[in-house]
Amino acid sequence: MCTGKCALCVGGTLYPLALISIICNIILFFPGWDVKYAQNEQLTDEVKYVGGLVGGGALVLIPAFYIHLTGEKGCCGNRCGMFLSILFAAVGVVGALYSFVVALMGLINGPYCKVGLIWSTPFKDRNDSYLKNHDIWGLCTEPKNVVEFNVGLFSTLLVVNGLQLILCAIQMINGLFGCLCGTCNEKD
Repeated sequence: MCTGKCALCVGGTLYPLALISIICNIILFFPGWDVKYAQNEQLTDEVKYVGGLVGGGALVLIPAFYIHLTGEKGCCGNRCGMFLSILFAAVGVVGALYSFVVALMGLINGPYCKVGLIWSTPFKDRNDSYLKNHDIWGLCTEPKNVVEFNVGLFSTLLVVNGLQLILCAIQMINGLFGCLCGTCNEKD
């Protein structure tokens, strides 16, 4: 495959992944589909780190735009443009990696929820994983179904950010070949 066409494919694929990452992070601010938890700052710490918005969103969306332009015919589809796409793809790797780590920590630590009369992170620092033991999910009484909510969205972020990492790494390799060999776009 031509390096320019590969850049078009990578850039085009990163757009929806960045959008999914942003949407998942925004939804995480409303556990139980209620605004009051965000207003009262009763959110899981990893949600506040906005990994999906900043890392998997903005820090991937900006490189996606440039990588997509690199694959187009014209001024960006040259050796210098492919070299710059390596740098932009590296920014995307950093953003996706940040979001990936935040989502992983969100899964490991579990949600911030009401247990009895106090708000805490009941699954944090446990010897066994709450993910394997569905019976203890009922410890969280408020927000309703917060464990399922967090597990679903943080898992989605993990998959999306993993794909972003792979695609940005592919673009770094593609950019290296494009920088050395050219983009092989047909001249008009």
